[in-house]
Amino acid sequence: MRRDIARFLDYLRVERGASEHTLKAYREDLTALAEYLSDDEGRCGPPGQISVFDLRGYVAALHEAGYARTTVARRLASLRSFFRFGQREGWAKVNPAKALRNPRRSGKLPHFLSTRQVAKLLSAPTVGHPLGRRDRAILETLYSAGLRVSELVGMNDADVDLGSGVLHVRGKGRRERLAPLGSYATRALKNWLRVRKLAVDEPHDGRAPVFVNRFGRRLTTRSVARMLEKYLRTTGLDQRTSPHTLRHSFATHLLDRGADVRSVQELLGHKSLVTTQIYTHLSTANLRAAYEKAHPRAR
Repeated sequence: MRRDIARFLDYLRVERGASEHTLKAYREDLTALAEYLSDDEGRCGPPGQISVFDLRGYVAALHEAGYARTTVARRLASLRSFFRFGQREGWAKVNPAKALRNPRRSGKLPHFLSTRQVAKLLSAPTVGHPLGRRDRAILETLYSAGLRVSELVGMNDADVDLGSGVLHVRGKGRRERLAPLGSYATRALKNWLRVRKLAVDEPHDGRAPVFVNRFGRRLTTRSVARMLEKYLRTTGLDQRTSPHTLRHSFATHLLDRGADVRSVQELLGHKSLVTTQIYTHLSTANLRAAYEKAHPRAR
């Protein structure tokens, strides 16, 4: 099975252009199944012999181990893709994962910050130092454009049009989109790019990364997360906050102020509207205001 997993990962890398982050997730998901079957049966045979009953046992084991529903759903998606590849390659007659349903969504709303909390976080970096200006630009850009952190660290100079206030973003599944920048983020980016040469030699072409560390190398997603943790400590904001929280906050605040869900879907780069609809929750105060305004007998 491990040999077929390796071939599948090669297919994703070469033919689908999958990122290293995506490959790592698939590798972990499929290896976990191989390890489960090895422990359960003493060995792991060819993947073409895996049945829907084997996978049901695996899913049950995941639930018993306390895995989150979102994790179980992701692993099922990985298995469906793997066995579709097997059908294409001829080592699987059927896709045993196709019959398995994803676990129901828990209905838990994503963690997000209020506009006041966002303002407090974005003002935390000290802009008197070049790296402080970089950090301010990172936080402003994540919130202003609703970017995934992987999209942010993957940006090159050629992807930024400060004159028009637009970013060229390469998202999941090789999908590309244009993301507008607000005036605060545009100003923060200009300030960072102006002093970037003080932190690193000025790049010579548009392929240079927008955000670099003190050694001039492209920032990683983990570097951004560590940077955010530092500012959460200094501001006293919720430690659950992650770079993705700014994306959640971006979507929530837009919908809270009247943006339609399809526009937000486009801005986030979501393939499905269902993914975006989780953000359509509103605060109790806004719901109450809408109710009192619209219902004929509310008062």
